Amino acid sequence: MLERVEEMKAITQRLHEVERPRFRIGFVPSVLYTRLPELIRSYLAARPAVELLLLELTTLEQIAALKEGRIDAGYGRISFDDPAIERTLLRNERLAAALPSEHSLLARAGRLRLDDLASEPLVLYPKAPRPSHADQVLTLFRERGLKPPAVYEVRELQTALGLVAAEVGVCLVPVSVERLRRDNVVYRPLDEEKAVSPIIMNTRKGDKSPEIAFTIKLIREMYRKEGIAFGV
Repeated sequence: MLERVEEMKAITQRLHEVERPRFRIGFVPSVLYTRLPELIRSYLAARPAVELLLLELTTLEQIAALKEGRIDAGYGRISFDDPAIERTLLRNERLAAALPSEHSLLARAGRLRLDDLASEPLVLYPKAPRPSHADQVLTLFRERGLKPPAVYEVRELQTALGLVAAEVGVCLVPVSVERLRRDNVVYRPLDEEKAVSPIIMNTRKGDKSPEIAFTIKLIREMYRKEGIAFGV
């Protein structure tokens, strides 16, 4: 009888796990330096009955995962036109220049311009897949008619900052990356209107999931408290 009781408990537990609602989120690593950790904490506190699953995926991988039903929402920085995907612009994050700590440009007061960086070797990330943040940065220089003397492409942000610390070149990153303290790297904001990196929430077109609506509500409340404009 005791064995049967344990079996029934195990079956009940499995049924409970199957019935427990899930909300699956994909994200690119760079959004972890923004408000995503705060969003996750708030969501977990408000929705303890929902199982939250997090997957690190590139924006391209998120699009495929949404179509295949493997995730319910994705947070990325690249905009793709796809009739099956709905994109919600959360905000446009300003870009900053990551410079070696002894760089001569740090002697200047105020923000930097792309012209100031045009003669510097440029470190780009990620090397693949493309299009990516690397292409956004190259477009900024190309539209201004500027061409860095050398371009180094690496796979990850951490590697890019390591090359900056080694004085190999400079790198353009979202300002939130400054939270990632790195020895021998200093960040300076850019005075360029188009020097932004969007934060985009991708969902399936027509998905009326209450978890998606609740997540957007949490983001709006969080932005309002911090004085951040939603969708700008």
